[in-house]
Amino acid sequence: MTGPTARRRTAADRRQQAMALPALPDADARAIDRFLDGLWAEQGLARASLDSYRRDLQGFARWRGGRDGGLAGADRAALFDYLAWRTREGYSPRSNARLLSALRAYFGACVRHGERADDPTALLEPPGLPRSLPKALSESEVDALLAAPDVQATLGLRDRAMFELMYASGLRVSELVDLPATAVNLRQGVLRVTGKGSKERLVPLGEEAQHWLERYLAEARPALAAGRALAPLFLGVRGEALTRQQFWGLVKRYAVLAGIDPARISPHGLRHSFATHLLNRGADLRALQMLLGHSSLSTTQIYTFVAREQLKRLHAKHHPRG
Repeated sequence: MTGPTARRRTAADRRQQAMALPALPDADARAIDRFLDGLWAEQGLARASLDSYRRDLQGFARWRGGRDGGLAGADRAALFDYLAWRTREGYSPRSNARLLSALRAYFGACVRHGERADDPTALLEPPGLPRSLPKALSESEVDALLAAPDVQATLGLRDRAMFELMYASGLRVSELVDLPATAVNLRQGVLRVTGKGSKERLVPLGEEAQHWLERYLAEARPALAAGRALAPLFLGVRGEALTRQQFWGLVKRYAVLAGIDPARISPHGLRHSFATHLLNRGADLRALQMLLGHSSLSTTQIYTFVAREQLKRLHAKHHPRG
């Protein structure tokens, strides 16, 4: 089924579908391992990026089932057939665009290393992706969300510190939950963050975030660590690092307590709000790019659209001739 009424694939759908595909041929498994090892050595891609490439390439290889030379022997017609099959199965344009990126990287490496003469992805166009603007909260909504945790409780104090830090520093969720305790320099008021591609950056904490982080480190983290020397900065009830899914669950729960529709907020809601509010108050786009850890300024520029739309809504609401 295709078109706007086609059902998007869920995680359960993908697991069930993967079980129905043929086993991954050994030759393709070795080829994928060699490619990823080379990619890591040449570009130093983060583990999450390598895992994403692995899943996409393995999915295509299993769909091929070793036919006609397997993964390395695929031609343009095979790629068209696979993309058409994924579209019928309900995979989103964004998922197919990511797959095509993985295939371009793989076949480009095959050509460079002399394993094949042509690149079957050369004339394939990525599916058009709709512009999706980040969902930013208003400043009053952020205040309500930050105030939602019960800071008299150990976990509430941890959650307040996490929210304050994310909003003050513009961290990605993965960066927040992966932060080691050694990344914090309270004396200088900065945070050392390892972002995408294992790139490091220094970001300021801000007075408010530093206050709540100091309280968490003094009052809540020792209770969660229970005397153990644990690496993660933010700990779960058993002393483990939180997952992105757990953090998203916290955001939704506190959004409800703060009177915010959970549908209006995303896991990166505080990061998006950080960027939008800085732009609204006159921040330089290049400085914002550095704070967010974007490799390209064009990625940061999307927040100018968010800020502009908010200004339009404010004008329409409050101006006598709006």
